[in-house]
This record gives sequence, C-alpha cells and structure tokens, in this order.
Amino acid sequence: MNQVKNFRLLGDYLIWIMFQDGIEKVVDFKPFLGRGFTAELLVPERFSEVYIEEGGGLAWPNGYDFCPNYLHDYVPAVSLREA
Repeated sequence: MNQVKNFRLLGDYLIWIMFQDGIEKVVDFKPFLGRGFTAELLVPERFSEVYIEEGGGLAWPNGYDFCPNYLHDYVPAVSLREA
C-alpha cells in the first residue's frame, strides 16, 4: 500500500506530495472541491488544514480524505506550468 510521507501546500489548491516509494507529484485538488461538504475547503484557510491521516492518505478535519493508492496511481500529476 502506498503512503504519503510528506507534502507541501503550493497555493491555488496545489499540493506537492512525496510517497514512501520516492514518487513525487503535484496534484491539483480544485476539481475535487466545491460540492457538499467539500465546498468549505475552497476557503484557503480550511484547505490548508490538510494533514497525513493514519492510513497514509491526505485528510481534512471535516472528514474529507484521499486514499493514498488513489493519489499515487490514479490522480494525474500537473506541471506547475499547467497550473
């Protein structure tokens, strides 16, 4: 199972992620936000409350989370030029 080992907020809903296998990627989370309880994460201060949860994924205090395998294998990386 993949695990997030480190991350850094880059602004504009972009997060640099490093996984335990050394893979690094920048993920744009904005497409995942805006409906239901994710709408509150469009507030930058709320979005910045992200943390690595016990299972190795990224999560927010409101209960929204991303499985580390999903982040690693299925969410495309973006280049900073695209963002």
